[in-house]
Amino acid sequence: MPVCEADPWRMQYFEGLECPPDVNIPTEDGDAYRWFPGYRWVYNKLLIAESQGLACGPHGIEPDAYPVFSKPIYNMRGMGAGSRVIRSAKEYRTAMRPGHMWSELLEGEHVSTDVAVVSGALCWSRHTIGHPLEGGMFDHWVVEAAHREALEEALSDWVARNLPGYSGMANFETIDGRIIEAHLRFSDQWPDLYGAGWLDALVGLYARGEWTYADDDRRDGYSVVLFGGHGIVYRHPPDDLVERLRATPGITSIQITFHEDRPPAAHSMPPGGFRLAIVNCWDIEIGRQTRNELALSFWSTHTLARKRGHPTAAAPATP
Repeated sequence: MPVCEADPWRMQYFEGLECPPDVNIPTEDGDAYRWFPGYRWVYNKLLIAESQGLACGPHGIEPDAYPVFSKPIYNMRGMGAGSRVIRSAKEYRTAMRPGHMWSELLEGEHVSTDVAVVSGALCWSRHTIGHPLEGGMFDHWVVEAAHREALEEALSDWVARNLPGYSGMANFETIDGRIIEAHLRFSDQWPDLYGAGWLDALVGLYARGEWTYADDDRRDGYSVVLFGGHGIVYRHPPDDLVERLRATPGITSIQITFHEDRPPAAHSMPPGGFRLAIVNCWDIEIGRQTRNELALSFWSTHTLARKRGHPTAAAPATP
């Protein structure tokens, strides 16, 4: 399929989408890194920090002040792996790792923004706010209908200066309007919440280098997440249950976000928990109710799995 998606639970968004067979649209950072060599430097977080004049440096260069935020310079798997706050010079000397960097600790609102870019010009954007739990987890995300004019202007200026000639999607993670991560792809967790016709515009961007999208039915959407504990062998809930829940008015999609034929350690997950499912919806209370039904299904599955000799499972965490 021209939309190159590694996660089978997200293929539902692109089934039946008409796209020329010679056009490849990345949803994975690894693909984008290979296909856009002239712009792959954006995956270097140290260069991203330097491009904005932030205080930063690789491990081995002493920060002038603390606290600082430490992370790998490259992290192609995501989920915040290896990231932490360092609060003192003593802690820094203990925490130093090859291939890691530090930057000044930013405070403020953390926003994820998808943008469409044509020849270095920002043409469309949509902002998402996460509501975090402990351990790098999120209870839910709000895909906002509203514009953020100051942030959009800052991102537009940065794109024009740093990605001249680039056409395609990009995703930016910002804190207080400062970029902490950039990706040459869109967020494939919630394209169903961007509105009718958005996927056709996506194809036009990569196939013809143009962005044509009315974007006249924006409304807030929600992406509600279900986590379970680590170290448990999970099984997918019954297909008929998932299909029944997916048909609930206000629910736009349900993703069961792991491979049941792979060991838990083979998945990239936040330290706080193992992500089991995502419910996208227009009504957050309906999304939460659906999450609760999925959680009960996972628990009953594991109760039965014990009888077949599988490891005993703890109940999934339902925030």
